[in-house]
Amino acid sequence: MAQGRFRQDLFYRINVINIELPPLRERTSDVPLLTKHFLAEICQESGKALRGVSDDAMAALSRYNWPGNVRELQNVIERAVLLGKSESIGLDDLPRAVAAAGPLSVETAIGRTLKECLEAPERQIILEVLESNDWNRFATAEALGINRTTLYKKMKRLGLDKSRRPVKTE
Repeated sequence: MAQGRFRQDLFYRINVINIELPPLRERTSDVPLLTKHFLAEICQESGKALRGVSDDAMAALSRYNWPGNVRELQNVIERAVLLGKSESIGLDDLPRAVAAAGPLSVETAIGRTLKECLEAPERQIILEVLESNDWNRFATAEALGINRTTLYKKMKRLGLDKSRRPVKTE
């Protein structure tokens, strides 16, 4: 409307009910229901018959942060259905970032600075978001709410180089 590309009177005519929906990461209890829905829909469209999702795969799906929201979940399920070779979706059928999702591990802080303790979870978060965005650093920075320069500096400091092969840190 501010740009003059949408009529104000029309906006107010169609804006009768405004529904605000929190992101998927804030309503993880919806993940199993949405997964079941997408699985049935994609199986019907593709003609594949899958029994469901294994418990460990569902646990990983529920733990994942979903920076791409419901659309990302749908894409992950579609990928698993189309590329999977078993009767149900397992952990191996999920993208690495989703399969590796888990509670952030904080190593013991004794004898270490706070900065050193926070590097492992920070690295894990950045790596997961990078992978979910196919290593698009612009989209990753935007999803993380930081500018690209900050992301580049953090990637360099944490050993996440541009070749898409993260350097292992201990």
